[in-house]
Amino acid sequence: MAITNRFATSNAVKLDGFSFFSSFSGKPNHFLARRWSQTTTHSRGQISCCYRETSLKADTQFVMPVTETKYDSEGIGIVGFLKGKSYFVTGATGFLAKVLIEKLLRASPEIGKIYLLMKSKDQDSANKRLYDEIISSELFKLLKEMHGSFYEDFMKRKLIPVVGDMGEENLGIASETAEKISEEIDVVINSAGRTTFDDRYDAALSANVLGPERLLSFGKKCKKLKLFLHVSTAFVTGKQEGTVLETPLCIGENITSDLNIETELKLASEAVGNFHGSEQFKKLKELGIERSRSYGWECAYTFTKAMGEIVIQSKRGDMPVVIIRPSVIESSYKEPFPGWLQGIRMTAPLILGNGKEQIPDLLADYGSIMDVIPVDMVVNGTIAAMAKHGCGDNVSLLKVYNVTSSSNPNPLRLGEMMDLAHQHLCDSPLPEKTKDLERMKYHSSLEGFTSSVSKTLAKHEREMNNGEGEAESHIRLSRKGKRKLNYFVSLAKEYQPFLFFKARFDDTNTRSLIQELSMEERKMFDFDGSFIDWEDYVVNIHLPGLKKELLRKRST
Repeated sequence: MAITNRFATSNAVKLDGFSFFSSFSGKPNHFLARRWSQTTTHSRGQISCCYRETSLKADTQFVMPVTETKYDSEGIGIVGFLKGKSYFVTGATGFLAKVLIEKLLRASPEIGKIYLLMKSKDQDSANKRLYDEIISSELFKLLKEMHGSFYEDFMKRKLIPVVGDMGEENLGIASETAEKISEEIDVVINSAGRTTFDDRYDAALSANVLGPERLLSFGKKCKKLKLFLHVSTAFVTGKQEGTVLETPLCIGENITSDLNIETELKLASEAVGNFHGSEQFKKLKELGIERSRSYGWECAYTFTKAMGEIVIQSKRGDMPVVIIRPSVIESSYKEPFPGWLQGIRMTAPLILGNGKEQIPDLLADYGSIMDVIPVDMVVNGTIAAMAKHGCGDNVSLLKVYNVTSSSNPNPLRLGEMMDLAHQHLCDSPLPEKTKDLERMKYHSSLEGFTSSVSKTLAKHEREMNNGEGEAESHIRLSRKGKRKLNYFVSLAKEYQPFLFFKARFDDTNTRSLIQELSMEERKMFDFDGSFIDWEDYVVNIHLPGLKKELLRKRST
């Protein structure tokens, strides 16, 4: 799930400096050896810290059969497909798209051109964005080493910034430019979209529903287009339990026939006209939550992404389409180097709530599945699917790939991730840490969570006043304390559906794609998440990468 959240960029998670060394690197994990037999007690009862021994009834019915992975000796022919092809990419400066661009250029230097749609006032501004956000990025350091002094020339020849806007007709591209592009591109890759959970409904609809529709119309004008590839999210069905299949969304089949996209667009448009200023902003956010939940989705993000898929399915005609549905996309596993991250993403606010703000509370189920997938695996899966279906063997039906980890025999659990993060931050703390971090307490109700956080914040305020003043039972908060409480309660509400998640994502199509890889392709384009060592990934790759990204954001 290419997910970010409005809370992730708030001042509450802005830090001042970091340690980049994992205390677990190269050492036996005595902490995990201990935790198998520990239990944590809180007011709602006892929760086993040994999540692998916890009886989770919902999980037993979703376990996928473990099969031996075999590889086609011939392979898909990925490198051969990439050579000489040209691409049109939206969301080009985003987390996923940048890793995709880097891998395309590194795996196939003989690639054609990659046209990058950029929202800029003019060509000079677009050129500057290209240089500042892509060419100068640390992400491309392996390409710099490959091309040496010719690096910038190589990048400027391959990457063509295109001034435009997904929110405008014909993508806001000048007609002459659009005509030129339509003669050259082989693949359209849509990685654009708004990912804020509680977004304004009108903005989410424009980006996630109308945007793909406009891009699809543009793709139909391309003379030699071989494939339209759309990046969605694995959470697009709104299901919280059971198995989420790799099937296209279609109203009247797996989506209720009560949903009318034109009606949703009209409701949002009317709200824009009826309200103004801050009231408009508030009402449109409320409308997004209300409409999403009335149809069974968690939030405006997943609901509008679902409608975007429905539009593509219904209007694609005979255009070959592939939809990639990643789960929670996090830092790179191996490529171009471990731990690269851009932005404070889904899991970071959960970790920082304890590590920075020292709030040891989560509105969550300790044993729920945290379906995380490294960004480089999403990219490799995307490229493999693109090569398979872009070779002239057009997909007769829209093909969906869940690039996820929950169907693996050993999926990551929320409790495991938080335990690993807790120990890491105890051994390698953030600068704000003033005392030992408490172990996390897990709450099943918003009321219990709110009460516990309120008491913790009140305790912090008393300690800041050197213990003077009110009695231990007093929980009246200062204005700053109330703002913090509101922040954590809002965060809990937004994340709640994902932190009680019991479903598993079927990855039959993705597994089949892996089996078609040759051994050489397996080395170059690995996206088999079943081999991820989650302890190593979280402690030695993801958390150091997160610290580094926080420092980068502070310095800029």
